[in-house]
Amino acid sequence: MKKVSAASKIYLVLVFIFLYAPLFVMILISFNGGESTTVMNGFSLRWYKEMLRDGATLQALQNTVVLSLSSAVLSTILGTLAALGIHRLKANYFRSALMTVTNIPMMNPDIVTGISLMLLFVFSGTLLGLDSYLSFWTLLIAHITFSLPYVILSILPKLKQMDRNLPEAAMDLGCTPAQSFFKVELPFIAPGILTGLIMAFTLSFDDFVISNFTSGSGFETLTIHIFAMTKKSVKPDIYALSTLIFFVVFVLLLIYNFASGADERNANRQKEASRRFKLRLRKERGEL
Repeated sequence: MKKVSAASKIYLVLVFIFLYAPLFVMILISFNGGESTTVMNGFSLRWYKEMLRDGATLQALQNTVVLSLSSAVLSTILGTLAALGIHRLKANYFRSALMTVTNIPMMNPDIVTGISLMLLFVFSGTLLGLDSYLSFWTLLIAHITFSLPYVILSILPKLKQMDRNLPEAAMDLGCTPAQSFFKVELPFIAPGILTGLIMAFTLSFDDFVISNFTSGSGFETLTIHIFAMTKKSVKPDIYALSTLIFFVVFVLLLIYNFASGADERNANRQKEASRRFKLRLRKERGEL
């Protein structure tokens, strides 16, 4: 048994080395004092300073952040409304059909989604007589399209965990449907909304394939910019930028874990509140 345990530990260490060694190499090279991407010539912040002077890369980063935030916020709003609608459907067959349609963008290869969206935008632009078929707006629509299912699937489990009697109880106590949603339902599903928002942002931020097919010549994302650079050479300042992005994603992961913990505590509180409400109703009815 001890030999199996030791072998398992060694295997686990090797898997983690395989997964995280490229990240450590990237972070290490970003502090390289020389221009080589293979040999360390001392530690320096040179490439972080160079990154701040690279106007084209910073513009691509700004475009990506604007696009990712816009698509994440819009996807979260639309996904929340869609999840509420799907959850409240009474016809199971219709709900199943909607969930199947929702899962299609997730199951499709990115290249199929990208080409189909590009053809749709070109066809629509031709009908409308537009001079330019692809732009920031087509890219935004494309990102919302592939982010939306992830938001819906992040929120639906939270709605299923919630006691259906709570919104009705709030309305029995004098709340309007809108007040019931904002005071009862929204706080309960907030961790799911936050999870969907973070997921939509990260998916949009690192997308390349779909962006490459649906972006116009006047708007370049960071992934497209870096891909264009790889045809020549990638300077260490890109490693510096990637290191900063890695730490931003790491912080988002910590926020996600915190939200998951808060969701668990919130679910326990809601269960206790539901139990007390049912107990109160039974007392009022004289059942106890």
